[in-house]
Amino acid sequence: MNKHSRLSSVLTPVNTAKGLPNEHYVDPAVFAEERDAVLFANWSGIGFGKDIPEAGDAYPIDFLGTPLLMVRDRDGQIGVFQNTCRHRGMILVDKPQKIRGAIRCPYHSWCYGLNGELRTAPHVGGPGRNTHEDLDFAELGLIRIRSYVWRDVIFVNVDGNAPEFEEVHGELMERWKDFDQPMYHGGAGASVRLELESNWKLAVENFCESYHLPWVHPGLNSYSRLEDHYNINELGKYSGQGTYVYRQFEGQNGEKLDDFQNLSEQWHEGAEYIVVYPNTLLGVQRDHGFAFIIDPITHERSNERIELYYTKKPEDAPEHEALRAKNAQLWKTVFEEDVFVVEGMQKGRHGVKFDGGRFSPAMDGPTHCFHHWVATQIEQAREEA
Repeated sequence: MNKHSRLSSVLTPVNTAKGLPNEHYVDPAVFAEERDAVLFANWSGIGFGKDIPEAGDAYPIDFLGTPLLMVRDRDGQIGVFQNTCRHRGMILVDKPQKIRGAIRCPYHSWCYGLNGELRTAPHVGGPGRNTHEDLDFAELGLIRIRSYVWRDVIFVNVDGNAPEFEEVHGELMERWKDFDQPMYHGGAGASVRLELESNWKLAVENFCESYHLPWVHPGLNSYSRLEDHYNINELGKYSGQGTYVYRQFEGQNGEKLDDFQNLSEQWHEGAEYIVVYPNTLLGVQRDHGFAFIIDPITHERSNERIELYYTKKPEDAPEHEALRAKNAQLWKTVFEEDVFVVEGMQKGRHGVKFDGGRFSPAMDGPTHCFHHWVATQIEQAREEA
């Protein structure tokens, strides 16, 4: 049975479906195929607006070997460009920095505006001549990558062919419209970085489901039990989990973090955790939210970048510093508890006779939805090729 026919089994109902074939976790050739058909062809998360908070801020990102540059322009708008000079291909920015004037290539000093336009090319026509009739500056600006910012995550569509972000994810945006209001990063203690010896998809799959709570997260399960959760199965769109029981932290005097404003009743005790396909994981609660991006590094290695957000800036709510620290520590513990199972599944995928496994018809719907979506992207790209 070839890879193509094995993939088609993922399109069957969850009751009889098997997971993605092992090649999708251990084969570098399939990883390269996913790069193009899944990650470059869709809206992938690469960074956060909080990384470039002010005009002139620039932040380089290596996304699956492609050098990208996130920039906030003088109007406060975020743009993403290929971090490559149009002259000889030199990397333009090698570390996060403030651009005071222009983005200047360190090789021959070609300079670009924050909007990507080529501004100057010193001596390009010979010593002392900064123009040449054969060079059209209007055609030599930085290559812009399609981007969209939602919940402070900077999404990109590298191949440029995906439908608009609002078209692809409009239903999810409507589902969470109550949270379409200002939110602020929680500061230095609100960031978590994890390195995983696993394929990127296993981190996504683990986030999708609550089935593992009693055994992997016994502390969390003691007050947010497995039976308090529900599956979110939007086939072809997004998937994840929700809880009917969200417990707010309280301080010594009963104080709590401030809520987002005008939330509907479902959010008073509920919360949801959803995957924005392919690699962005989001959570919303009445008093804070989080976002994390899975960075695929190789077929067996990935990184997680996690950020926590609140209704007020830390400097505007200093009285909640202890609550924010307690909340950050809780989530850090939960995320770290997942590492051993994600890495354990990666090791298990080297069992040459593993056939993709079987899903629990009742508990594994969100993961099945994700597999179905990945398989659909792969099969579509193969058909087009």
